[in-house]
Amino acid sequence: MSHSDHHSDHDAVHETDTVGDKWDRRYSEMAELWSGEPNATLVKETRGLRPGRALDVGCGEGADAIWLADEGWKVTALDVSKVALDRAAAQAVLVGVQVRWLHSGLVEAGLAPRTFELVTAQYPALPRTEDNAAERALMDAVALGGTLLIVHHPVPADAEANSHGFNLRDYVGPSHVAALLGDNWEIEVDETRPRHVATGAGSHHTEDVILRARRLG
Repeated sequence: MSHSDHHSDHDAVHETDTVGDKWDRRYSEMAELWSGEPNATLVKETRGLRPGRALDVGCGEGADAIWLADEGWKVTALDVSKVALDRAAAQAVLVGVQVRWLHSGLVEAGLAPRTFELVTAQYPALPRTEDNAAERALMDAVALGGTLLIVHHPVPADAEANSHGFNLRDYVGPSHVAALLGDNWEIEVDETRPRHVATGAGSHHTEDVILRARRLG
């Protein structure tokens, strides 16, 4: 599964660590951090789409990217954790699919604009900035007629958020992207749904916030 509990970083913070270093440590603590199954919302929301080029943002151990590739998509998948990408690549070989794995953050990846018929970000850990760089990078990657799918956890109350040592408001969520979509986008889904996941690090979350939008061609 993708990073479905991205921000519960239990590790001691080392000042010189990069974000990737922190995720590498977290992945290294367990043989498998996520469930190994593709996110159910991704499966449901892409069911009617014709496979083309797909970008999986924050792909983790690769379950979503591998599922998309197996469904006929030409997949590029990126993550800041080299440990996670190595696991994902090994699993892709076992399954017998090809995925282009990128060890990078989204903004830093410098992807060509309007390249992907599907851009999916499942519980992404994309920090918010004043210039909305991550939101715009997500939108810019979508080809004409393509689909943008963002799924995240509901924002908890501040007291609960701070008790975990993070605040979801510091990260890009579906509502932040929806607020930037102009007339050249059609919002097809914008809602909160129950979530049922039995295993993996995100299994305690019971709701998903979902944004699916199409760039009008």
